[in-house]
Amino acid sequence: MDLVYLDYNATAPVKPEVTQVVMSVLNNHGNPSSVHSFGRDARELIEEARESVALMVGSQSSNVIFTSGGTESNNLAIKLVKKKRLIVSAAEHPSILAAADFAGAEKIILPVDSNGMVSPVMLKDILGPDGTDTLVSIMLANNETGVIQPIAELAQIARSVGAIIHCDAVQGPGRTAINMDALGIHMLSISAHKFGGLKGVGALVISSEQEVNPIIVGGGQERGWRGGTENVPGIIGMGKAAQLALLDLDNIEQIANLRDLLEKKILRIEPDVTIFGDKVDRLPNTSSFTMPGVQSETQVMALDLAGIAVSAGSACSSGKVEPSHVLTAMGYSEAIGGCAIRVSIGWTNTEEDIDRFINTWKATYSGLASRHRNSI
Repeated sequence: MDLVYLDYNATAPVKPEVTQVVMSVLNNHGNPSSVHSFGRDARELIEEARESVALMVGSQSSNVIFTSGGTESNNLAIKLVKKKRLIVSAAEHPSILAAADFAGAEKIILPVDSNGMVSPVMLKDILGPDGTDTLVSIMLANNETGVIQPIAELAQIARSVGAIIHCDAVQGPGRTAINMDALGIHMLSISAHKFGGLKGVGALVISSEQEVNPIIVGGGQERGWRGGTENVPGIIGMGKAAQLALLDLDNIEQIANLRDLLEKKILRIEPDVTIFGDKVDRLPNTSSFTMPGVQSETQVMALDLAGIAVSAGSACSSGKVEPSHVLTAMGYSEAIGGCAIRVSIGWTNTEEDIDRFINTWKATYSGLASRHRNSI
């Protein structure tokens, strides 16, 4: 049975070009901090990758700090800047919400509306006239719903009162254009495996104007901000994936068409389906919607048995399927949120994949929903 992978927001397949460059660099066993030719070769490759990542997010290579992934980057962003207040949205990734609890600062939760959007007016009110002791962290696009936040407007508000703003942009590369300077943000988090690189490598991009204190010391790597020998293969792969992510933007309309086709066909089958965030801008590859009366975990397992991979919300909860804090923050009941799945499309998917999902979804719904109605 051929498998259909529709879970790109959890992790994207490693691109063949990335595999190729990673395999080639495995033969270079030099430590990038060594001064001999092996070390210099490794260092040159890392700096080339740094340039590629910087170009992808509209920043300077000197601002890119390589990490182990999005979760570490988010944690570092929270902990590197010592502020008395920390403002985060209710729909942030768990790595932001959890890090905020350990930051030693006053944690303020910024609510979202029924579309999952942060209100710039509310942020301005909460910040007040003086934000110099405040760090704001708002994600670029939600990992569950794909909803895109008005980051440029939020950043302008934060900057106007002296606040620092960080953006979790993990879901953005290859799906929407990113330019740190245009957005006006101070720090940005990304993770390679979301756009075709390896797992276990990411970056925190820190604008030149932002001063931070090192969190991992010893060795002086990564401009002294993050000590430890670099993950050379992972970083080189991330650099290649960053180059390819820019090219992906040229074909993103095709991905959007597949997503829109999926939603159109789902609504034909069942008009009572709720599609979360469909009234506002979303990532073109992401759709989160309900199967009325059927629990998320049941749907995921039924689709998996049919060879189709999707998820129920975030894939960052140790494999557990739990009620979505994002949908709860948007005002949906547990009864509705508990019936939601997420389909996230990528570069390997075709219209045939969408048709197969639709046919399986329809058959699953017909069987499980009727069984649910008969049990009432």
